Amino acid sequence: MELSLLRPATQSLLPSFPKPKPRSHAYRPLKLRCSVAGGPAIASSSIDGGAPAVTADCVIVGSGISGLCIAQALATKHPDVAPNVIVTEAKDRVGGNITTREGGGYLWEEGPNSFQPSDPMLTMVVDSGLKDELVLGDPNAPRFVLWNGKLRPVPSKPTDLPFFDLMSIGGKIRAGLGAIGIRPPPPGREESVEEFVRRNLGDEVFERLIEPFCSGVYAGDPSKLSMKAAFGKVWKLEQNGGSIIGGTFKAIQERSKAPKTPRDPRLPKPKGQTVGSFRKGLKMLPEAISARLGSKVKLSWKLSGISNLDGGGYILTYETPEGLVSVQTKSVVMTVPSHVASSLLRPLSGSAADALSKFYYPPVAAVSVSYPEEAIRTECLIDGELKGFGQLHPRTQGVETLGTIYSSSLFPNRAPPGRVLLLNYIGGATNPGILTKSEGELVEAVDRDLRKMLIKPSSTDPLVLGVRVWPQAIPQFLVGHLDILNAAKASLASSGLDGIFLGGNYVSGVALGRCVEGAYDMAAEVNSFLSRYVYNK
Repeated sequence: MELSLLRPATQSLLPSFPKPKPRSHAYRPLKLRCSVAGGPAIASSSIDGGAPAVTADCVIVGSGISGLCIAQALATKHPDVAPNVIVTEAKDRVGGNITTREGGGYLWEEGPNSFQPSDPMLTMVVDSGLKDELVLGDPNAPRFVLWNGKLRPVPSKPTDLPFFDLMSIGGKIRAGLGAIGIRPPPPGREESVEEFVRRNLGDEVFERLIEPFCSGVYAGDPSKLSMKAAFGKVWKLEQNGGSIIGGTFKAIQERSKAPKTPRDPRLPKPKGQTVGSFRKGLKMLPEAISARLGSKVKLSWKLSGISNLDGGGYILTYETPEGLVSVQTKSVVMTVPSHVASSLLRPLSGSAADALSKFYYPPVAAVSVSYPEEAIRTECLIDGELKGFGQLHPRTQGVETLGTIYSSSLFPNRAPPGRVLLLNYIGGATNPGILTKSEGELVEAVDRDLRKMLIKPSSTDPLVLGVRVWPQAIPQFLVGHLDILNAAKASLASSGLDGIFLGGNYVSGVALGRCVEGAYDMAAEVNSFLSRYVYNK
């Protein structure tokens, strides 16, 4: 759900079909003639008399943000190698967990809430035709952490460090000494986030900054999350430079020596470190990409089986609104959740399926509520208004809610005049019991927590806009995550399943921006694979 406030700006199977005839290694796309489901045409042939066959260079399974962005990256970066791409989706809409709702003068998110405007992200935005729809938060807006009953600002720049009251003087000194390398050495094994941070930066940094950050990004338990897998860039600093500061200086030196790649002049230039969305919410991105892909996107296509061809390539069998359809393709990118990919790939590789079944997705609920402006506590106002990105709540502070986004302060036109809109996340790896609670009980828990630090206790009941419970929300990058992922990939390779790729947030990272960055990486992998084959046209 990516409540990322502390980062800088912080299926039943269908009957089986006869085995496809082997094909030669050279791949000649069939000429497509008659249309099916309003999309790419169906060839006038079938697979051994079975379902009619569509052909494709690459089939992307899943139309969440990863799948759609991979398709767009192939179209914009590698159009000659993969001109015929199909994106299939079992549901009747694109976007995956991105869920934007609107009504009564409000606009709210029930999944991810924002993204970091990195250059890859901005490239995707511009290529989707959304440059003019982009909205960015105020980079100077504060972020807060609840500590000892008070919302305390988090330092946003180095000059803030001596003055913020979230940590003691001793805690700051400990963090500084550890950052330059005066701390215990690495233990020689994979560390959890908690172990790494306590060792390098001390207890206060962990308990007051990193623990709530893990709750915000992963809804996770930092005692189990892998530092290497979940926060690899920071982990590499110590590995490469002997300490966090040493690694930072080394990275700066390496960047200064590397050839400078000109920045795309089409891209906007965000002022400072901030987060972004769109005028009508995050749903604008998947909808825009889908519109550009057009008939290449197939909705309500439920994948029921995958079989491999002896000469290379695969047959994917779908249940569609128009009946059974088979798709013949040289490559497949699975961007569905790992447990779904596990079920679909089990007939081809039991060991890969076993590995993919090991990833854990805890439940998270997104609760959107509104209060009148006068309900905000006076001490929480800045210049008479609620300003800021939002707040995070360490698990030690006696509240159940993971954190709260100040939606109406973060982006424009999210609430009517005189109202504030708050998006709250609750649940996660440390609180899976939310699945036993009713929507009313979840709202009560959120409202009760907010009245402890942000909302006046005497305020009227909130207006409830939406309660969305995600039973399997965010993949947890636990200790051993990368080993399991590599085992799954190795099992596919050892089973001769070249051309089947694993994608999605359990591979690239859970933040929306990381999914987009991972999409460009995956498109490059698919391009490299397809480039090894000769296409006879």
